[in-house]
Amino acid sequence: MKIYFLSSNKHKIKEIQKILNSQTIEVVPVNEKINEIQSCDMCEIAINKVLKAFMLIGRPIIVEQTGLLLKDFGNLPGGLTQIFWDSLEADKFSDYFSKTKTARVIAKTVIAYCDGKLVKTFDGEIEGEIVSPPRGNRAFQWDCVFQPIGYRKTFAEMGKEKNSISMRKIAIEKLKEHLEKE
Repeated sequence: MKIYFLSSNKHKIKEIQKILNSQTIEVVPVNEKINEIQSCDMCEIAINKVLKAFMLIGRPIIVEQTGLLLKDFGNLPGGLTQIFWDSLEADKFSDYFSKTKTARVIAKTVIAYCDGKLVKTFDGEIEGEIVSPPRGNRAFQWDCVFQPIGYRKTFAEMGKEKNSISMRKIAIEKLKEHLEKE
């Protein structure tokens, strides 16, 4: 089975291919831009995005929305994480959110799937904290400031280990289970 994945983020494409690719499922990247709605609700963003993606591609497709939910900050930035990150970048983001009670966060991924008949979402969450200063490669957004609870490394420092514990892995495993039942 081929499933298309709409994303312009090469890091997300690589992670999803590593996690999902199997003998029965092949991930085909689609590097197209669509106009995304802005919302704190990650599920709402993912559903809107997958419907637009299906209209564009016309094949079974997935999209992904990942963000940080700062518990003591009203679960912001959630679906607006990229906007926060682009505005603050690693050092300021780390500095602001590691020194307050908001250092405790949930990293969440929502995968939305559409095959033309069905729209379904799958989510994964992992609890962690914001560290200061940022550690590891800064190429993949906030991986350099997010350290999962029970680990001494940020996602950026983990390398391949990240794919075995991440919120994306949890969401993809739920999607994979659904696809294999179909």
